[in-house]
Amino acid sequence: MDYKIIADSCCDLPLEFIKNNDIEIINLMINMDGKDYLDDMGETFDRNAFFEALKNGARATSSQVNIGTFLEVFKKYVEIGQPVLFLGLSSALSGSYNNAVTAVEMLKEEYDQVNITIVDSKAACLGEGLLVYEAVNRKKEGQSLEEVVDWLEEYKMKLHSWVTVDDIRHLERSGRISSVSATLGSVLNVKPIIVMNEKGGLVPSAKVRGRKKSLHYLINKTVEGMVDPENQTIFIGHVGVPEEAEWIKKEIESKIKVKDVQIYPYGPTIAAHTGFGSVALFSFGNVRK
Repeated sequence: MDYKIIADSCCDLPLEFIKNNDIEIINLMINMDGKDYLDDMGETFDRNAFFEALKNGARATSSQVNIGTFLEVFKKYVEIGQPVLFLGLSSALSGSYNNAVTAVEMLKEEYDQVNITIVDSKAACLGEGLLVYEAVNRKKEGQSLEEVVDWLEEYKMKLHSWVTVDDIRHLERSGRISSVSATLGSVLNVKPIIVMNEKGGLVPSAKVRGRKKSLHYLINKTVEGMVDPENQTIFIGHVGVPEEAEWIKKEIESKIKVKDVQIYPYGPTIAAHTGFGSVALFSFGNVRK
């Protein structure tokens, strides 16, 4: 039987792609101003309104997927004997991955055959999405579940994520930097550069003064780090700044020949932590450290 690809909503792929490729999504929850919202890939969730709220200083949090939800989703495939590949948000950023693993172990106590493979993406946002995108394409090419999993385990560590945050005060509001650092950063117009480390955690990499310089920094680091760019698809993610994302795309294409460059907005899970104006570039290079 054909295997099923499942991802969580933090992959931030467009809803059309999700539906056209029969991907099942396990949704995370977002809380803003005391109200819970389902991150349903934009089907009902108004991303633009959410981005505007972040721009105006709203605070939002996300919650991990619980074990019960994973059990409910996985169980229906176990009962029909369909193999599953689940690709989820980095275990360094969320407990969802561990909950998925626990759910599988619980199912193995109840069923003799449980063919569910859990892959820790060591990524987030459209970095995770790029891995899902590539997995789907490889499945279309006829690759087996085992072949796709082998590719994911190798290339997830070659996925480069370059991120900048426009509003350093948002990092203060979310508790990621001190008020002193935020004040000094605002005065100096500092734009933090964040990367994904080998453990799948988001860590500071550099500080650049000025918005334009920070975007050039992302572009240059992405172009410098790419391996075999002509056979690569690059993802550009953004929170409410599509014009800047389009400009970045043109800059990349003027510097290097790539297979494709695709632009998508962040979903609310990561946007809640980065704030309005964040931009990220995702590509493949050498094993990240």
